[in-house]
Amino acid sequence: MWPQLKSYLIYFLTGGIFTVLIVALEENGSRLLSGFATLMPVFTLVAYIFIGESRGGIAVGQHAWFVLIGTIISWVPYMIVVATLAPKMGSKSAITIGMATFFVCAGAYLWVVYHYRLFGEV
Repeated sequence: MWPQLKSYLIYFLTGGIFTVLIVALEENGSRLLSGFATLMPVFTLVAYIFIGESRGGIAVGQHAWFVLIGTIISWVPYMIVVATLAPKMGSKSAITIGMATFFVCAGAYLWVVYHYRLFGEV
């Protein structure tokens, strides 16, 4: 049990370090660098390294297809809603509506994936 908890702690710290780095860059006026860091697939990068170590390349490949299509279906509408509404309503309201949009789209996508058993074991 301890090795698994140790792994989870490493996953948590690795993701947290990237998040802190992105926010720190933005707060210090390094918008180009924070934008670049935000565009990087940080969480999938970290997750795929660890998934690859524990489950292998096939699992990473299946998960990558799952995430790619899910991103188009749920992340793109979320970003469009936030980009469109933030100048009009403010960031908090736009993010709230964007997240609601994300969850509706992601929920529908997950239902289809699990109903039709797509992407192997996701």
